[in-house]
Amino acid sequence: VQLQASGGGLVQAGGSLKLSCATHLAAFRYIAISWYRQAPKKQRELVANISASGSANYADSVKGRFTISRDNTKKTVYLQLNSLKPEDTAIYYCNIQNVWGQGTKVTVSS
Repeated sequence: VQLQASGGGLVQAGGSLKLSCATHLAAFRYIAISWYRQAPKKQRELVANISASGSANYADSVKGRFTISRDNTKKTVYLQLNSLKPEDTAIYYCNIQNVWGQGTKVTVSS
């Protein structure tokens, strides 16, 4: 499984970004997908996940600000980041079947 994450960047507090994670996995539509993040000097943490049926769960720290979604036709999962805070600064990773993408860096300036 290969995962290609993109969409990170530098944004001011209060801004938005949309992350994408694409794969060629044939069984994509049947598999749950997760986004994690790892801030400097901190452990990697689960941000959100989405089931095959589209049911989503979020970490308390991002509820109401982040939205996970999936496009089974494009075999891509998205993470919309709104109302960003400096504490959201991290490398964001997608995970499918315990395989990690290379990560995309999000930096939020105050």
